Amino acid sequence: MPYLANDGSPLHYLLRGRGEAVLMIHGLGSTGADWSFQVAALERRFRLIIPDLPGSGHSVPPRGEYSILGCAQSLWHLLDHLKVRRTNIIGYSLGGAVGLEMALHRPKQVRRLALINSLAAYRVDHWRSWLELRGSAGLVRVLGMRRSAWLLAARMFPEPWQRALRRRAVAVIGAGCTQSILRMGQALLRWTALDRLDRIRARALVIGGEHDYLSMAEKRALAAKLRAAVVFVRGSRHGTPFDSVQATNASLLALLCDQPLPPCDWLDCDQPIQLPELTLAGSIAEEHAMSLKSA
Repeated sequence: MPYLANDGSPLHYLLRGRGEAVLMIHGLGSTGADWSFQVAALERRFRLIIPDLPGSGHSVPPRGEYSILGCAQSLWHLLDHLKVRRTNIIGYSLGGAVGLEMALHRPKQVRRLALINSLAAYRVDHWRSWLELRGSAGLVRVLGMRRSAWLLAARMFPEPWQRALRRRAVAVIGAGCTQSILRMGQALLRWTALDRLDRIRARALVIGGEHDYLSMAEKRALAAKLRAAVVFVRGSRHGTPFDSVQATNASLLALLCDQPLPPCDWLDCDQPIQLPELTLAGSIAEEHAMSLKSA
């Protein structure tokens, strides 16, 4: 079971595939296992490094304060341990903030950066994002993690054909540590990179869901500051890597292979017949679960 000793707080990670390094950073309340749909498309061409952030999945919470900078430093420690000198980074939601902080910390070592439903700040000036995070935190405090998971999953995946996605989200979010999720959410609210974005040197891509609570205007502004390409997914909400697998994977492969992005900056959410098989046998999710049993 791969762990990295990280200042006394072991960091769990998985490796898949071979080739150029790609670090995949999950979102709040999630784990590295939730990249299953993207791993299937990327592992044949790239060496995928898939950690659980501190306090998530199988990784131990940090000894001190939760912070985006602390997460970024932990992941650079992991890459140094794996002797990865330059990397590509894919970050979803919270993972995008961590990826941005990593690229700011060592700009010459990040070649390409993909941000999915992420921003460069979640403070009061981005009032919708702030309200969403504060509201979700209040919901967790009142109802607890398991009950809140049902409401959050229903909002993220409301369509009848997304029933399997809702079940998966409930299982993952409901199994999370309440205090770790709340403290990481607070760390996200404290963090900002708005005044440092000119330091980013990576070729960047911003992917966003049409109905995500993070507005398209905010994402377009972020893309402009990063000189990044933009892809929006029609019909998608915050869970774009899950409800829009084909659009997400096609966009990521185009970025990582230095190929043209889809000709239109609007792609379509998956339809019921297109949804990948959710029996993730032999996938990163199964490997992630098996690692816990063997611990």
